[in-house]
Amino acid sequence: MNNNFLPASRREMLARGWDRPDVVLVTGDAYVDHPSFGVALIGRWLDVHGYKVAILAQPRHHDIRDFRQFGEPRLFFGITGGNLDSIVANYTGSGKVRDQDSYSPGGNPYFGRVKSRRERRRPDRAASRYGALAREACPGVPIILGGLEASLRRFVHYDYQQARLRASVLTDAKADLLVYGMAEQAILTIAERLAADQPLSEIPGTCERLTEKEYRERARSEAPLLLPSWSEIEENPAAFMAAELAIDKEARAMSGQPLCQKQQAMHVWQNRPAPPLETPALDRLYDLPFQRAPHPDAGDIPAWRMVRDSVTIVRGCSGNCAFCAITRHQGAVVTSRSLESIVEEVRKIAETGHFRGTISDLGGPTANLFATSCRIEKCRKHDCFFPNLCKNLEIDEERFLALLDRCEKVAGVKHLHISSGLRMELLLKTPKLLKRLIERHLPGAMKIAPEHTEDEVLRLMHKPGGRLLEDFLKLCRQLAGSRPLHFVPYFIASHPGCSEGNMKSLAQKVEKLGLEVRQFQDFTPTPGTISTAMYVTGLDRDGRKITVAKGKSARRKQRQILESITIKNRTGR
Repeated sequence: MNNNFLPASRREMLARGWDRPDVVLVTGDAYVDHPSFGVALIGRWLDVHGYKVAILAQPRHHDIRDFRQFGEPRLFFGITGGNLDSIVANYTGSGKVRDQDSYSPGGNPYFGRVKSRRERRRPDRAASRYGALAREACPGVPIILGGLEASLRRFVHYDYQQARLRASVLTDAKADLLVYGMAEQAILTIAERLAADQPLSEIPGTCERLTEKEYRERARSEAPLLLPSWSEIEENPAAFMAAELAIDKEARAMSGQPLCQKQQAMHVWQNRPAPPLETPALDRLYDLPFQRAPHPDAGDIPAWRMVRDSVTIVRGCSGNCAFCAITRHQGAVVTSRSLESIVEEVRKIAETGHFRGTISDLGGPTANLFATSCRIEKCRKHDCFFPNLCKNLEIDEERFLALLDRCEKVAGVKHLHISSGLRMELLLKTPKLLKRLIERHLPGAMKIAPEHTEDEVLRLMHKPGGRLLEDFLKLCRQLAGSRPLHFVPYFIASHPGCSEGNMKSLAQKVEKLGLEVRQFQDFTPTPGTISTAMYVTGLDRDGRKITVAKGKSARRKQRQILESITIKNRTGR
């Protein structure tokens, strides 16, 4: 029996002497007991607090049998689409069905060899589908939605596979509650409330589904910030941008004011956010007894191979790029783990049987946000990089260098890499760290994300322009001296407001700077970003009209400009 993993089958549950679990966590990913996988984090967190947790990974979604295998959970079903939004996992940015799923056994997105949409391991809009199946299987058990998909789809949102706006996943799934953001504190409160037979109202970090009567009663005691409603957005698409900007502003401010958006017959009420975990709690979370491996029944999981020897050192992102959903989900407040906690995790990895001497990454949303903080205790902006680096951002270069020193000294560690993305603005302020990375900690190349070179497009992306890229490359090459130095720059084509002319200018500058283009993609209008609101409305943040490449032909032309650079890099012609 696999007693070191949380039970993932009825047989494993019975082997523990349970007749039923307290909580069944349902996920669109295979079960990997590693802290880079959200369902493992939440499962271990509930487990260490005394709750019996079972994992239902990638259940068949054309009937309810898998949802009944553990019996009726005592407290709730916790449902997530997985580490990715299910539409992003199932479709490319151009809407083509993906034939690979890195979070499925062997990368195979299908059950067995059957290739029909019904038989995909991960259904489209997985949180809603799993919620409906759980409700049918166990009608009286509360349904709690969480994870990235639920977090980004908690209000009216755009679904690029259907090319239309959809209502909140909470009302769509008719779930009892939705947890948004990082869920540890909210999910523990939910378990405690249900165990004590208490109501699930007004829990920080959650959204509730209220009737008109319930909304009026709640609003009398606590006035919410009203977002444009579903009907208002349908009548005037510009209202979608107004809603997204309000959600973004309140999220970064860590506002205590609730938000509310009327859907059709119901209201989605967002309670104040849960406070971010502080360093001691984050350390405790990552010190839980993860097996750091896929469940034996899951087989080989490509996503696990990519992260198995990596360590998360920081949570949250204050960068607030318009196209990125990290701030909406993880929050804009940055929390760094302690050096002792990180070094201990490196030591555990070095003691595993598969370790070959290389820590593949010390990272997070942005690796060099580690050890940064804000001088303003109650900053309401948390927007540290635009239009320039904020003067109130404190950077502790020596702490990062000390971390590298201590991790390198762990027995068995031969190589220590930083493979996560790095903010160029921060590295310009930390030349000792930059030199150290160049000399000892790059996995063959430095990953940077200019995204674009043209100031107007960068403004829309909410990224600084000017000579940032040029200055950064110049400093790197000076520090490298005669040492060979390669960059892997990441660019985005067809971002709202970007024209073919902008892409041609980008191509010319990239060639002049001596960069090889290896990684790029078309902008994908994923839920929960300001760039997606620009894509939908054709407006920038200030309500000005912008051009948007929506058709396949227009998007292909922009992509081909980048592809031409890639071909030239490979052939020399």
